[in-house]
Amino acid sequence: MRVDPIDRGMAFSGAAIRAIVYVMLALPAVLVIISSFTSGDTLSFPPQGLSVRWYREAWQNEPFMTALWTSTYVAVLVAAMALAIGFAAAFAINRFSFPGKAFLQGLAFSPLIVPAVVLGIGLLQLFATLNLTQTIYPLLLGHLVLAIPYVMRTILASLSLHSRVLEEAGMNLRASPLRVIRRITLPVILPGLLSAAIFAFVTSFGNVTVSAFLTYGGHVTLPVQLFTYVDTSYDPLVAAVSSLMILVTLAVILTVERLIGAERFA
Repeated sequence: MRVDPIDRGMAFSGAAIRAIVYVMLALPAVLVIISSFTSGDTLSFPPQGLSVRWYREAWQNEPFMTALWTSTYVAVLVAAMALAIGFAAAFAINRFSFPGKAFLQGLAFSPLIVPAVVLGIGLLQLFATLNLTQTIYPLLLGHLVLAIPYVMRTILASLSLHSRVLEEAGMNLRASPLRVIRRITLPVILPGLLSAAIFAFVTSFGNVTVSAFLTYGGHVTLPVQLFTYVDTSYDPLVAAVSSLMILVTLAVILTVERLIGAERFA
């Protein structure tokens, strides 16, 4: 079968554009990681020699390590809670008709259009009124509000793309609704659930604006600690810590890819 030169040219152009986009997206992270291995005292590219000096500095820097633990802990909690709440809301919206359905969907997606600064100030005032500003709850709630829209959008897409034939077959065999959800619905949309959890984790782990308003008890998240540090210093320690953030996020994505495969994840 003879391939049309025009089709071949379009395919090549599409592949070239995709390659350029991937390079542009990955290049900043690659430059940061390479710069973090410098042996010099200033952040520069190309690095002034190769060394893991700044990774040792980062490991021994208590504020950064505490912030890394805080970010990871909060992101894991947010991912779990957003997944539970987002699945329940998405399932109700996708499967049922009830009064206020459109309002519920609009309310769930509203954080996507509300400026993060406005959201952070509003939550800070709310928890200050409740005298809870020195607890983890404001930070958790702020990140949860930001993560739920992404979780719901992902799960709604998964529910819409899969046929309900298996669920109906289970109900015809007199399985309870809860059993149908547990044994059929959840396994079928598992890639969507894991994708939603990744979105929630990354959204929480990398958030700066809301986190800056809702830090508690002297504990700050890693992005906020980075921005605070950059105000007074710009040594390669910033690149080393940024590389750790990139590697944590990449490790989570690769774990999911190993579990369910890249194509199903996408």
